[in-house]
Amino acid sequence: MSKGSIILLNGTSSAGKTTLARAIQDVSPTPVQHISLDQFRDGMAGRYRGMNSHDNEPGTRGLNIVPVDGMTQLRFGDVGLLTLRGMRRAASAFAATGIDVVVDDLLLEPDFLRDYLEVFVGFDVTFVGVHCDLDTLMARERERPGRFPGTATAHFKQVHEGCEYDVEVDTASTTPRECAKRVLAASRDLRSPSAFERLRAGEHNV
Repeated sequence: MSKGSIILLNGTSSAGKTTLARAIQDVSPTPVQHISLDQFRDGMAGRYRGMNSHDNEPGTRGLNIVPVDGMTQLRFGDVGLLTLRGMRRAASAFAATGIDVVVDDLLLEPDFLRDYLEVFVGFDVTFVGVHCDLDTLMARERERPGRFPGTATAHFKQVHEGCEYDVEVDTASTTPRECAKRVLAASRDLRSPSAFERLRAGEHNV
């Protein structure tokens, strides 16, 4: 059985990753499974989805949303980190069955990218940087229910540190459909060495 390909979308909150993932599903001539951080966070037990939880509360062990200097940060405890590891391996398992996969995530820590590099060995991976200007990000954030001001700003540069992409898209200046077409074209014409191959070879500090 041939393996499915993997598209990994990385960008800050409200950059348009989920919208892009759905557009990729719509544009692709073959089935594509969407796997996202939001799906796995929503699947966690409620007490581990922290909202400014303190040290003695279970919310600090999962994914804790914390206000810091007027912005909002995401902090992962031991349960949250294990959930993220499970998500990456779920994506690998789907692709191993022959299903193409698009993953949308925020690579907030160097270890997150390192784990992807390890888990996705043997797969064709198209690494995509999803960008959007700050004004548009903040406007999107204000319009989205369940989002907190400053989350996108806090992660604006952090998510891209140490990354090297096969293709980058700007969701503020380009429609989701056109971004999806560009990503799929890059996936079909994935050049060697790919971004993941270069990162594994140590050409960039991960």
